[in-house]
This record gives sequence, structure tokens and C-alpha cells, in this order.
Amino acid sequence: MPKPASSDNFRRLPNLGPKSQAMLIAAGIHTLADLHRLGSVAAYLRVKRQGGNASLNLLWALEGAISGLHWQEVAREHRTSLLLALEDAERRA
Repeated sequence: MPKPASSDNFRRLPNLGPKSQAMLIAAGIHTLADLHRLGSVAAYLRVKRQGGNASLNLLWALEGAISGLHWQEVAREHRTSLLLALEDAERRA
């Protein structure tokens, strides 16, 4: 299993392209430490609330950035648990 990125700068992560990075920065998420602190679901919701045009692929990419997995593997292996966590977080908000 790949190791999570140790760099505090998420700009080097392969799962997050320039548009994703721009959405994160606009939502106040500037570092990998910020992303770890929030978690993928809360970070995704923050981007969505900020008005970012984010698809679920961003959620997969964020989880991949945290876990060190490729976003496509996250989508295959963790889709259901992430969608349930997203639904729960939206219901609580």
C-alpha cells in the first residue's frame, strides 16, 4: 500500500491538479496539514460551500491525497463509505 504524502504542500500530489488546488485554496485549505485536519469529506463540503464546481472526483482525489492512494483506487474501493460519510455530514450541517 502506498504511503501518504509527507510533504505539507499538496501542490505536489498527483491526485490534485491545478483546478482542484485552486478550489482548495479558495476554500481556505492551503496545505496537506489543513487537508489532514479536516478530512476529505469536510474539505470537499467546504469547497462545495465556497461555490467550487466540484464533482465527486474531487472527493476521491482528496481521500487519495490523505491516504496515498490513486483517486481511481479510492473511487473503486472506498466509494460507498465516502458517500455514506458525505451524506451523514450533509445531514448534520
